[in-house]
Amino acid sequence: MKFVHIADMHFDIPFTSLNTREGLGEKRRLEQRNVFKKVINYIKDNSIEYFFIAGDLYEHEYVKKSTIEFIINCFHEIPNTKVFITPGNHDPYIKGSYYETYNFGDNVCIFNKSQIEKYEDKNVNIYGLAFTEFYMEESPLLDVYPENNTKVNILISHCDLNGGKDADGFSYNPILESKLNALEFDYIAIGHIHKSNIETAKKAYYPGSPISLGFDELGKHGMIVGEINKDSFDIEFVPLDSREFKVVEIDVTNFASREDLVENLLDINLERKNLYKFVLTGYRNFEIDVRQLLKAVNIENVLKIKDCTKISYDVEELAKQNNLKGIFVREAIKAYNSGQCTEEELQKAIEIGLDVMK
Repeated sequence: MKFVHIADMHFDIPFTSLNTREGLGEKRRLEQRNVFKKVINYIKDNSIEYFFIAGDLYEHEYVKKSTIEFIINCFHEIPNTKVFITPGNHDPYIKGSYYETYNFGDNVCIFNKSQIEKYEDKNVNIYGLAFTEFYMEESPLLDVYPENNTKVNILISHCDLNGGKDADGFSYNPILESKLNALEFDYIAIGHIHKSNIETAKKAYYPGSPISLGFDELGKHGMIVGEINKDSFDIEFVPLDSREFKVVEIDVTNFASREDLVENLLDINLERKNLYKFVLTGYRNFEIDVRQLLKAVNIENVLKIKDCTKISYDVEELAKQNNLKGIFVREAIKAYNSGQCTEEELQKAIEIGLDVMK
């Protein structure tokens, strides 16, 4: 059996991290559609029998009806491919959701229970479950076992391998990778993590998100394609996203002024198709305002500048001086020690104050 496996498409996500460039969020949402069309065309061109979507196909809070209709029209283009969707924590199968209210097509099976369901086909059994809320505290996956080992057995799920609770105390179908790998399935198609684990997975595979959603999702993004029979197993990762989010580190230690820094940033060789974040490191000899710096650089595909530098002054030595600078630094340190400011605010105050006193 030949299959395509994707997850975490997140149709109509706001892309708030791209708001530094007007219209880029909307452009990126159109690129989501183009990537999905690539998947559909690959399925058509290669006579793929099964299409697995392991959750978070769309953003429940933001998705538009026109996007749902786009997805359904795409499924209509592959009538000979059986599509299986396991809703995740961003697109749960809940009352009034598009999964419940729309007909996605005769070739589409949407799992709609938070307990394991089974779909039987001629040579394959496919098991799956849905998020029916925006979280899932305990995983039902350990309660499923293939019932017919003469067939190819596939498990599809949106889950958090080796995961725990998030910052708000919620869990998202957490399960130990070792426990999941021990289940007697021929392939386990999972979603939730936006980076592919195809190089290290033993049986449970994340394809990652087909399109990168931000600077915390570096590297290539795409889908897993494969062919599995009882006596053979062959899969590969196929890149889809024409862009990459990239981070470039710049050590500012040897720059004497803001102008030196801007000149060096403008000289960096960047690929036009990719999106960049500059991370400034080292010891600075001048004040850095990242907003003003971003305006001064004004490169279309440089979206963010992050300041991770430290001031080059020896604060302890300055505090020993019996002059205006010494008094200022000692007062600033006193304010920090009494909890009136953070360490970052202390450094910034000393930097600005000493710059004025030059």
